Amino acid sequence: MTPHLQNQLQTLDGPGYRALLQRIQRGLEKESLRITPEGRLVQTPHPAGLGSALTHPSITTDYSEALLEFITPVHTSIEQCLETLADIHSFTYSKLGDELLWATSMPCIVNGDDSIPVAEYGSANVARMKKVYRYGLGHRYGRLMQTIAGIHYNFSLPVEYWQRAWDDAGRPGPLQDYVTGRYLGLIRNFHRHSWLLIYLFGASPAVCSSFLRGRDSHGLEPFDDKSRTLHRPYGTALRMGDLGYNSEAQKGLKVCYNSLGNYVQALRDAIMHPHPPYQAFPAGQGGDYQQLNDSLLQIENEFYSTIRPKRVTRPGEAPLAALCRAGIEYVEIRCIDVSPFTPLGIDAGQIRFLDTFLLYCLLEDSPACDDSEQAMQAANLEAVVNRGREPGLQLQTPTGSTSMTELAGKLLAAMTGIANLLDDAHDSGLYRESLAAQQARVDDAELTPSARVLKEMREQDLPFFRLAMNYSEQWASHFHQRALSADTVQRLEQETRQSMLAQQEIEAADDIDFEEYLARFFGQYRTLF
Repeated sequence: MTPHLQNQLQTLDGPGYRALLQRIQRGLEKESLRITPEGRLVQTPHPAGLGSALTHPSITTDYSEALLEFITPVHTSIEQCLETLADIHSFTYSKLGDELLWATSMPCIVNGDDSIPVAEYGSANVARMKKVYRYGLGHRYGRLMQTIAGIHYNFSLPVEYWQRAWDDAGRPGPLQDYVTGRYLGLIRNFHRHSWLLIYLFGASPAVCSSFLRGRDSHGLEPFDDKSRTLHRPYGTALRMGDLGYNSEAQKGLKVCYNSLGNYVQALRDAIMHPHPPYQAFPAGQGGDYQQLNDSLLQIENEFYSTIRPKRVTRPGEAPLAALCRAGIEYVEIRCIDVSPFTPLGIDAGQIRFLDTFLLYCLLEDSPACDDSEQAMQAANLEAVVNRGREPGLQLQTPTGSTSMTELAGKLLAAMTGIANLLDDAHDSGLYRESLAAQQARVDDAELTPSARVLKEMREQDLPFFRLAMNYSEQWASHFHQRALSADTVQRLEQETRQSMLAQQEIEAADDIDFEEYLARFFGQYRTLF
């Protein structure tokens, strides 16, 4: 343990902090494809019984009409957060008829871009902006990439924690700047160590061959003699590699997390400056909007990263403008695969480790990062994505190459004090238990989810599609049988009705045309500096 971390832990062990550690704030966003009973992507619209995808607080869509996204409110209880997500699943299944939710990150049987319907949000300007943005993603990266699902984990500490930490640090500068600086330190450390999450929780080492039909440069190997499944033998999370949310164009985008100004400037420039290869797609000429603009990024959301600094935005406010207005409020972790082995794709043990890991990233010293270190981080992430379970895998460090398992063991050992503090705060041993479970996966790669996927396919002589279909059917039965309380049904039905009314109100309130709406939105970026 470093002296810096030891000092931080001693402070957290002081009077008053235990109650604050009980109030870690978290929320989940979980994506799932709607599929037919035969395992194909549905072509039906967003079910009317789920309300408006534009305004529903719990149930929306991501890229496609077929890609549902479930959102929990902010919770301080892990169990309540998961219970809320389970309720959303059960309610959704009551509206799906014979459709199923796909139980993995990598998609079901797909038949090219034309089989992937872009999400609809209504006639309002904000709805059209969301749709045009998705058209742009389809043109730039292909629609197939947009069928990949994941889980986003939102994490923050309560306001009272930050007030106390700021006081203990001697009130260095404005409180808002202190909080933002600490979250940026967390993000820098997250980038240094996120390969560990990919190894521990990656669950996408294989993909249905239909996903790569007509593409020969993928570098994957056939899993079976019929090539129904393609895989990497030691892969962990193909979703996080070149097959997933990865962009060659964005690899030249240098985003710095050493200050909020650096971060905002890099993304603002990418949004404001044209990118010649994208000028082939109409961006409003003659009223034809196939993308929002011809810049490297249409909006901030297009920047693919394993973690994002976030703040809740006001209506019509750009995310970067919100960060400039009031600083970082929480972080969004974006590298979590949907696990087929649990009903929700994530469980309490994994969340406890995420909290431990993120607190470590926050509390440990986090020096400024430069281009060479970012290149090393990207190389380590790529190595673990594609070869994470390879015996003897070496990762890069500032002092040379080191065994991945050795690095992982040292990282986990450094988190012991944090797990102890969290267990003391919650009067349990569950955080230490979760930490021990991750050490077991480092000691034996066969215990990782990615290894289990390939093992079950091999032992049951199943292609990836059939394995994922079996789990999808199992969890569909689970949620159909799971009873909802009358109060929960009433609340979700009310949210559905209110969402439809809210969409109508937004549409009725529009008093400018779409071109003016976009001009006002993008005008925000010009005033950030």
